[in-house]
Amino acid sequence: MKKILLLLTVLLVINKYANAQMTVRVIRDSLFIPWELVYGPDNHIWFTQKNGYICRMEPASGKIDTLYNETNTRIQGEGGMLGLVLHPQFATQPYVYVAYNYIDASVYKQRLVRYTYNSASNILQTPSIIFDNINAANIHNGCRLLIIDNYLYVTTGDAAATSNSQNISSLNGKVLRIGLDGSIPADNPIAGSGLWSWGHRNAQGLVYANGKLYESEHGANSDDEINIIEKGRNYGWPTVQGYCNTPAEITFCTDSNVAEPIEAWTPTLAVCGMDYYDHPMFPQLQKSLIMATLKDTTLYQLKLNGVNDDISTVNKISLVKYKRLRDLCISPDGRIYVSTSNSPSSGAGSKIDKIIEIYDPTYNGIQQYENEIVSIFPNPAKDIIIIKMKSGTTGVNYIIVNIYGQAVMKGMINSSSATIDIKALPAGQYKVLLQDDGKLNMSTAILKQ
Repeated sequence: MKKILLLLTVLLVINKYANAQMTVRVIRDSLFIPWELVYGPDNHIWFTQKNGYICRMEPASGKIDTLYNETNTRIQGEGGMLGLVLHPQFATQPYVYVAYNYIDASVYKQRLVRYTYNSASNILQTPSIIFDNINAANIHNGCRLLIIDNYLYVTTGDAAATSNSQNISSLNGKVLRIGLDGSIPADNPIAGSGLWSWGHRNAQGLVYANGKLYESEHGANSDDEINIIEKGRNYGWPTVQGYCNTPAEITFCTDSNVAEPIEAWTPTLAVCGMDYYDHPMFPQLQKSLIMATLKDTTLYQLKLNGVNDDISTVNKISLVKYKRLRDLCISPDGRIYVSTSNSPSSGAGSKIDKIIEIYDPTYNGIQQYENEIVSIFPNPAKDIIIIKMKSGTTGVNYIIVNIYGQAVMKGMINSSSATIDIKALPAGQYKVLLQDDGKLNMSTAILKQ
């Protein structure tokens, strides 16, 4: 049986950030609950505001462009405009996917819409509804979006009806997997259904890294969770809260193929947006999930174990003191951007939310990688990278991996120097992995411009 990490352990935080000059600044304020932050391939932050606005911000200056006002958005309690994700081939397919809540004949619902970005006029246009009629409520609507291997993953809340989560005829309390056109993939667990996993209460964090889909989920009075989402698995709610550690829960878990969380918190923190950090700007944060919390008003580092299937340590990033934190994203040069969630949720009253930046002003960017065996340059790179190895080192496999942990290029190096054409890769951060039957194993970050 897994241990439950006591909150007291979390509070015993050593200053792990002394070696890096971690600095925090407010980029913009007077915003209304920036619900989703996405760092785009255009080096801008794309974000939603809960009142229906889709925006794009230049992070250095804080200049914001309003791209679209979705007037069909209806705020009710926690509902409004929520998740956003960009098409992975955004340069050639400039699609923006957004989830929002709306009213249909007095019934509160949730839908997914695809917009097209017109870079010439800097607006979104031609909205197309790709998935519709998800039940919504004043609480528990999800709704994070993520694209993996050209499939759209969507978290949905139980919409204040706990029975929805175990009902495979309901879209609520699930992680959905659909095509980018809204179609149902033939290899989903249930034929003709968008369901990928079920038994969820209200998941508001979703990130893909290390070949795994990590999710953060709100508990009720106990057991906020971090889960690894697997195809066709049951995550227990409402019968199981947190780990399978009562007689009734153990029976249900055995009978219903329940996956236990890799971490759980009691008292709850109100876990929210999450991203994966593995950049040299903050070496102490590498190979970690970074997670925002609402009730606990804290940004957390969740350090993963060696095989990335469990959390080894939990630490507070204590310099971030802006009350309720909603979401975050990470730039290719290692900067962390966090949004707050402190405005009145109804939309009435002052808009007081912020987007903040966490960075090290002394860091000079991603550097050329070089040691006694391997050098990789130029870095940053635009069209090519050159990998040089110690004379006599040949037959080395290379893999280039994007920020989602997906291999985008691979091949073999059969001489001591190789030139790799990376023009086709979208701008952003990647890892170069070199492997030679276990004899040579290395990984380094590169920045594609």
